[in-house]
Formats: sequence, structure tokens, C-alpha cells
Amino acid sequence: MEIIRHLHFLRPAWLLVLPVMWGWALWLARRHGRDGNWGSLIDPELLAGLRLSADGGKPGRSPWPWLTLAWSLAVLALAGPAWQRDTTAAWRAPAAWVLLLDLSPSMAATDLAPDRASRARFAIDDLLAAARDARVALVAFGAEAFTVTPLTEDVATVRAMLPPLTPDIMPSPGDNLAPALEQAANLLKQTGQTTGQVVVLSDGFADPAAAFAAAQRLHRQGVTLNVVGIGSTAGAPLVNLQGGFALDAQGRPRLARMDTDRLRQLATSGGGRYVDLAALPGLIGDLRAASQRSRGVQDVAGVEVTHWRDAGVWLLPGLLLLAALLGRRGWL
Repeated sequence: MEIIRHLHFLRPAWLLVLPVMWGWALWLARRHGRDGNWGSLIDPELLAGLRLSADGGKPGRSPWPWLTLAWSLAVLALAGPAWQRDTTAAWRAPAAWVLLLDLSPSMAATDLAPDRASRARFAIDDLLAAARDARVALVAFGAEAFTVTPLTEDVATVRAMLPPLTPDIMPSPGDNLAPALEQAANLLKQTGQTTGQVVVLSDGFADPAAAFAAAQRLHRQGVTLNVVGIGSTAGAPLVNLQGGFALDAQGRPRLARMDTDRLRQLATSGGGRYVDLAALPGLIGDLRAASQRSRGVQDVAGVEVTHWRDAGVWLLPGLLLLAALLGRRGWL
């Protein structure tokens, strides 16, 4: 009675095939008869001698009831009969980190040895070393944003992509952060992540209004934006494309200074924290702790998921037995 009370089908649309199939089987049985419709082509005396049977030439059994039964079992198995529930532990996706690397021309400044871009890559390498249980994506930005690697657990692949990332590989000079933040949101959305960590490694950006708005949108979506400042407030001469120093209107070398205030405001807009390279280990510790809390929710809350067990597989032995019997000589 318990089985009857809970019996239902997981894919009930397959049951619509049953009446069509039964009608088709009845039509075939009436059309072909027991001689398989060979009687219209072969003389009855000759047909009796040609028919194969296990009992000395007597007509074989009609296959249509057995074929109908086999087809019915197959359809019922596909419909997914179920009456029992299974309980499994809930699964939570690993933490997601999206790293945004500034490759604008100012990142070639040498106030940090050997240059800002190299120090930013070293910082990313430290972040990757801590991302043991997280998926990591890497985006490079200048005038435009480019996805270097999507979210992946293969940290070795992300690390292998770091050495070629220098400011001179960007197709055009620029320093726009907002497109990179939007790209980070898209990467998280494509993998179904509702939360995550975005880490910006930059010395400043040229689109503050758009960048602050994008950071606030990320924060409202449950994403935390952290900023790592690359450079110094004293700055260093900016190198031009010809390898010399870029000059201002007065003919003096232009200095590339890190815009600390703007970077702090960006972190505030994104609900995260701002650190310089010296304080990077503290940020890495915070990211690791956030990942641990994300994984611990499942164990603390004891979240479980129940689903109906598909019992259609138990009909397959009967279906295989019928197929074996129908294949014997003399049945058809």
C-alpha cells in the first residue's frame, strides 16, 4: 500500500506513447497475421516447408503479444516509475576569485623593481598559491578588457599565462577599469556563481565614475571587490612607446604616481578592502578565511537534498529476457 500511495512517474510524458504503440501493434498483428504476411507472396504448401519452428514444422507462436509487452516495459522504464526517496548531502560550488590585472602604460613604471607590471604578476602568483580550493579567473585590462583564463580550478594553467602579460602586448593604450569589472561579473554569471571575490591589481584608472558604479553593482550582487595598489605615491617617469620618457606640456618627464585615494574609494564601493603590496599577505588570509566560511556552511547547517529514486532500471531484466525469448528460432 505504501508503494501504491507514492507511485508516480518522473517523466510521465512517455506514457502518451503507450496507446499509440498498442494500436500500432494491433494493426500489425491483424495485417500480417501469423505467417508474417508471406502468404501473399509464397504458396501455402511451400510456406509450410520454409517456416522455421522448434516443433517439427508447426506454426510458431504469435510474436505480437510478446512484442507489445516488451515495448510496454521499455516505455514504462523510460517514464521513470518512482516511489522511494533518496537523501544526499547538499553540494556547494567552490569559491570563485576573479583577478583583474592592470596593463596600462603606467604599469611599466620602475618605481618598484623591476617594474609595476612584474610586481603585480608576482602578487598574482602569491594569490594563486593560496587558491587551493577556489576557482580562479584572470582578466587583463587597459583601454579594453580581455579574459586571459575563465574560472578554472587549474591554477597551473593560470600561472603559465602570467609571464607574457606586459603593458606592451595591449592593442591600444588606456586605463579603463569599468569594462574589466563588467567582464568579471559576466565570468561569475556564466558559471552560476552568486558570490565571489574580485581582486584588482592596479596603480589607478581613468574612468572613476563608471568604475565606482560597476563596483557598487558587483557588491549588490554579493561579490566583494578588493584592491591591491601597485606602485608608489612618489611615482616614476613614464616611458613612451619609443623607449624614452614621456614629457608633459612643459617638456618635463611625466611621473606615473599611484592614485591611492581613488583605489581606496574603489575598494569601499565594492565592499572590500584596499592593501598595498606589503599588506598583501593579510588580504590573502582574508580570502582564504572567506573560502573556508563558504565551504563550512554545508557542514554546520547539515543541508541535505531529497530526490525520488528512478526505479525504471528494475524493468530492464524483464525487457532483456523478453528480447532473448523473441530472438529464439521458432518464435517469429
